Amino acid sequence: MRQSTMQRNVADFGMDTISLAGPLEAKLAAVKAAGFGQIMLAARDIVGHPEGIEAAVHAVRNSGLRVTGFQVLRDFEGLSGHLHSYKVDIAKQMILMARDLGAPVLLACSSTSSHATADAEAIARDLRKLALLALPHGIRVAFEGLSWGRHINEVHQAWAAVEQADCPNLGLAIDSYHQFATSTPLSALEDVDPAKIYLVQLSDFMWQETRTVQERIETARHFRVFPGEGVHSQALAELVRTLDGMGYQGDYSFEVFNDDYQQLPLPYVAQRAWNSALWLAEGVLQRAVPLPGHPRIKTLA
Repeated sequence: MRQSTMQRNVADFGMDTISLAGPLEAKLAAVKAAGFGQIMLAARDIVGHPEGIEAAVHAVRNSGLRVTGFQVLRDFEGLSGHLHSYKVDIAKQMILMARDLGAPVLLACSSTSSHATADAEAIARDLRKLALLALPHGIRVAFEGLSWGRHINEVHQAWAAVEQADCPNLGLAIDSYHQFATSTPLSALEDVDPAKIYLVQLSDFMWQETRTVQERIETARHFRVFPGEGVHSQALAELVRTLDGMGYQGDYSFEVFNDDYQQLPLPYVAQRAWNSALWLAEGVLQRAVPLPGHPRIKTLA
């Protein structure tokens, strides 16, 4: 059962390292200083550490932040022959890094490859294989439908694949950006088992729609903003309330790819994210009171 304090409520929300510029240690420090207790890690932050992967793991473990998850494995399902074997090798390395970091969840995105089959049985078989590779390491796999995925690009399609794969540590990742980009209605979540939602990633953007696949990709990779800062605030609030009403008990992570934020001081960006967390916890979910030293925030401009 969730605790009824703002401390627990804000603890539901975390940042993603992709929103911040600079070295890993500086990112971790900024996120911690802003008030967050968890961090979603990107592989490039770990393998790109100037002192090596062991130093990166040490920095994460000493940061005081809980690891939300590790991302991202791309284009795994639906391939065959040498392509499949290659991706299995990549997946094994990603799983080992997630294990070393103490990440409970590995994020896997739906394939965009032109070589990927649409065969539902083959997709389920591959996802099952991925989950079984992660199982001995105590890692769950969260499968996300990219809004430009070749065959799976909406949340109900990703859920159908997860259901068909039927593996105990395979579940769903929900990303608000992709939900809005494809104009997927909330009714698409009606059949989803909330216990199989392993991760929810939240972000917004500044225009009402993405008219082409290319615009969808460009917006996703360069122009996202934190929850409450974009034009989909009402839809995002409805999504979070719907998930809460379904009984979702997991984490929310702010996955905000934004070129402007990459040029700004880390404390400034992290504070914007913290304001979003307060808006969601207090203004949207309407829970308790803010932590001492952090003002109430009813809305975000």
